[in-house]
Amino acid sequence: MPVKRFKPVTKTLRYQTVLDFSELSKVEPRKSLLETVHYRAGRANSGSIAVRRKGGRHKRMYRIIDFKRNKLDIQGVVKSIEYDPNRSANIALIQYPDGEARYILSPDGLKVGQPVVAGKGAPIRPGNSLPLGEIPPGTNIHNIELRAGRGGQIARSAGAFATVSGRDQEYIIIKLPSGEVRKIHEACNATVGIVGNKDHNLVSLGKAGRARWLGRRPKVRGVVMNPVDHPHGGGEGKTSGGRHPVSPWGQPTRGYKTRKKRKTSDRFIVQRRKNKRIGE
Repeated sequence: MPVKRFKPVTKTLRYQTVLDFSELSKVEPRKSLLETVHYRAGRANSGSIAVRRKGGRHKRMYRIIDFKRNKLDIQGVVKSIEYDPNRSANIALIQYPDGEARYILSPDGLKVGQPVVAGKGAPIRPGNSLPLGEIPPGTNIHNIELRAGRGGQIARSAGAFATVSGRDQEYIIIKLPSGEVRKIHEACNATVGIVGNKDHNLVSLGKAGRARWLGRRPKVRGVVMNPVDHPHGGGEGKTSGGRHPVSPWGQPTRGYKTRKKRKTSDRFIVQRRKNKRIGE
C-alpha cells in the first residue's frame, strides 16, 4: 500500500505519514474469529514492571490467524483483505465450501475472489501452502514451520520473505530474512509469496501521542540517569564513555553474543546471519 502524506496544517502533520488503506476491504472483522486481548502493559502478576517502556494503548481484539494451514486439499476463496492491529501485515479472510472461514496472512498480490488452497500438489501461487519439499528453488516463501505441524514461525511480518536455495537430502536449505542460511525438514509447510503491506516500514508516526496509542512509553538513555538507576548513570556533565555498554542489570550489550553454546539447533544452521552493527 502506498504511503499517504498530509499538508502541514499543523506542526505534527509536517512529518506524519499513514498507509493508504484503499486496498483493504471495507468490512467488519468476523466475530467468530475474534478474541479478547488481556493487555497488562508489561506488568507481572505482582504488578511490577516486567517489560519496560510499555503503557496504556487503544483497545484491541485479537484476530485468530491460521498459521498451521491444516485445512488440506480444500479450495477456499478470498472474501476480504483486512487490517490487523496486532501485527504489521494485513490478513485475508478465506471462505471454504463447508462454511468455515479462517484468517491467513495476506501475501503481496493476493486479491479478493482469488482461490487459495493448502496441501501437497498445490499450485505455486501466492497464498497457497504446501510442504517445503515441493517448492522449487528460487521461490519466495513466508509463514515457515520449523517443525512439521507446529505452525508457521518464520517470516510473518510485513514485507518479510525467505528464499528456497536448495536441498540437502531430506532437508531444504532456506535463506532467511536476516541473511542466515538454515536447513528445515522437507515435511514442514510454508506459504508461497512475500508478506504484503511492504510499505509498513516507511510510515512516520509524526508525534509522541501516536506512539502512546500503540502502547509505547518514552525511552530514557542510561547515561542521563542516576547511578542508582543504571550502570551508565552519574558523573559530572555528559559522561558517556569510559565504560563497557551494559543493560540496567549489568548484562553486556552492543555486540555481546547471548546465544547458548552447543545449542541443539546449531546443526541446522549452514551460515550465520550477518551482524549489521559491526559490518561482518
